[in-house]
Amino acid sequence: MPSLLLSTACCPPAAWFSLVAAHEDVFIDQHEHFTKQTFRNRYSILGPNGKADLIIPVENGRTLGQLIREVRIAWHTEWQRNHWRSLLAAYNNSPWFRDFEEEIRPFYFRKWEFLFDYNMAYLQSIFNMLGVRKVIHLTDAFEMVPGSFDNYRDVITPKKRFDQWLPGYVQPEYTQVFHDKFPFVPGLSILDLLFNEGPLALENVISRREPQR
Repeated sequence: MPSLLLSTACCPPAAWFSLVAAHEDVFIDQHEHFTKQTFRNRYSILGPNGKADLIIPVENGRTLGQLIREVRIAWHTEWQRNHWRSLLAAYNNSPWFRDFEEEIRPFYFRKWEFLFDYNMAYLQSIFNMLGVRKVIHLTDAFEMVPGSFDNYRDVITPKKRFDQWLPGYVQPEYTQVFHDKFPFVPGLSILDLLFNEGPLALENVISRREPQR
């Protein structure tokens, strides 16, 4: 079975984790260049005013060709406080937020220097909350993966519509906090699924048709 190659991501959508669940060996490219307006430094939630993108500001964000491992988080704004307030407004009344609150709290109150390190630590925390026991490998060079591999680095992206990410992929619907105001919104951060579904989150991730390329 081919390995899977992904980009780093902050709190990516369930579709990202569905790919991880479908592959035995998973690699994240630590030698790629940073790409703006991707899930590398943003994630989407559903709040009282609808879908909202939470963005982690980075230093020299407009610099082309910057290696992802060298991208520093910018601290000229209080983005952590703003993100935390947005999460509280969106999920404080969700069934499982309080169960996972202590797990995610450090990512909004502790400072990280590099975006890549922040993402990797947050991903490991999310794996713990999902109950996923999987080792994520890092590449030794750009797109260097032993043997054959499926390259999905730029497939799941906010630059495309959700239905263009993985042809054949279906995210099962679940009850979202503001279901009385908005129809079901797919493609949100995995946090939306965790806070609303709790232990059923992993089942939701893998309940899908096989993606086709």
